[in-house]
Amino acid sequence: MHFHSIQFFLFFIVVTLAYFSLSWKGRWILLLTASCYFYMVFKPVFILILFATIVIDYYAGIWIAQSKNFKQKKLLLIISLISNIGILAFFKYYDFLEHSINHILNTVHIRSVIPPLGGLIPHQIADWMVNGAGKVILPIGLSFHTFQAMSYTIEVYRGNQEPERNFGIYALYVMFYPQLVAGPIERPQNMLYQFHTYFKYDFEQVKSGLMQMAFGFFKKMVIADRLSVVVGYAYDAPGEQNGLTLLVATLFYSFQIYCDFSGYSDIAIGAARVMGFTLMDNFRSPYESASISEFWGRWHISLSTWFRDYLYIPLGGNRKGELNKYRNQLIVFLVSGLWHGASWHFVVWGGLHGVYQVTASLRDKWLKKVGVVIPKHGIFRLGGILITFGLVSIAWVFFRNSIGNSMIILKKIATLSWLDPIKTPFNQMEMWFCVFLILFLLVKEHFAQKIQTRNTALFFLLFISTAFLTYFLGVVNKNQFIYFQF
Repeated sequence: MHFHSIQFFLFFIVVTLAYFSLSWKGRWILLLTASCYFYMVFKPVFILILFATIVIDYYAGIWIAQSKNFKQKKLLLIISLISNIGILAFFKYYDFLEHSINHILNTVHIRSVIPPLGGLIPHQIADWMVNGAGKVILPIGLSFHTFQAMSYTIEVYRGNQEPERNFGIYALYVMFYPQLVAGPIERPQNMLYQFHTYFKYDFEQVKSGLMQMAFGFFKKMVIADRLSVVVGYAYDAPGEQNGLTLLVATLFYSFQIYCDFSGYSDIAIGAARVMGFTLMDNFRSPYESASISEFWGRWHISLSTWFRDYLYIPLGGNRKGELNKYRNQLIVFLVSGLWHGASWHFVVWGGLHGVYQVTASLRDKWLKKVGVVIPKHGIFRLGGILITFGLVSIAWVFFRNSIGNSMIILKKIATLSWLDPIKTPFNQMEMWFCVFLILFLLVKEHFAQKIQTRNTALFFLLFISTAFLTYFLGVVNKNQFIYFQF
């Protein structure tokens, strides 16, 4: 079920009204049932996969906590992690590995050894697991709820979280509908106790949640989907476009993906807040970052902190010398790229950010050695923001396009002529409106990360105005949220 649909609008109203009319037990049962329905709207059969991982991790958590033997605890954790990673790898990476390995073998005239999945499984199962091209269908949101489930067993193993004994509550932790499909990727310490809490109706929370949802819809439908028209026109046939057109498309895509994903997060966080739940912030004005490390402290925070806590630090972090630190940074970003998609252009995107991080660390080390201190305010910070935005935008080119098309785009941008006409489906007025929306977004988020709703009259004015503008200015299409595919 897509957030920007009439179906979700009705679903949200019915579920929320019913939620506040029930006791605590009735509430979690309602939310679990509603979350199952929400997920099954996409493709009902895939809930069986989700259910299987929930059962495995639920019992793994209990057995890990009960075990007095360290080796047994570790074995149970490994079984849980392998189960989750195995399911994710099968659905998300089988086709990628099959194609990559067979392509390498074919280049040296060795016969393919890994068969397409469609030829391995019975046709009764293939009907719902494989598409018409013989490729495995990826269950929606699999990467997100897999990582959330893994964080639970890891935290129980570390002793930071008591195992959840109520199977329904644990299932709700994994399936909570606002953040089931695209995060934020929550931790058990933040969410499980909330599902045991009876939240009284709080009009201030409701106003705050509804306002965040409204602006999330505005970012998605008015800004992101409008920019996507220009981006798609230029990027879908880069060989036919000039460098200036591709430069504009690249800048627009940076804001499209931000408004698309942060818009989803705003809707998810706001929907949860209406019912009293607090989800972690996932974005904090990332394009105001003056360095790549600062960018990743502001962008997709739930994922970047997940990789920090469960991959970077276990690898050794920065505790075992500088070379190991640089290696660990590269590993984390390469894995992050692969997490985003089973394709080499995602790996290149992650690798670029890894190189950015390592290069910045080496630069800072050299500056410290020669005694140069660069101020972190004024014109110096503005320069850092512009450079960081430029580097991030270059990486986004590979995120959005194949490696071949990305090289075409970057080459044309590098050799552009400022006299070239900008070719887009929009007229000049519509293009300036796109620029205005971007500037409005930047100014709004710089001065007001969250829209204040204490004044009830002002809340209704802003909420109704935002809803009105979204309805009349929103681009009506079937574009799903970009991060749904991960």
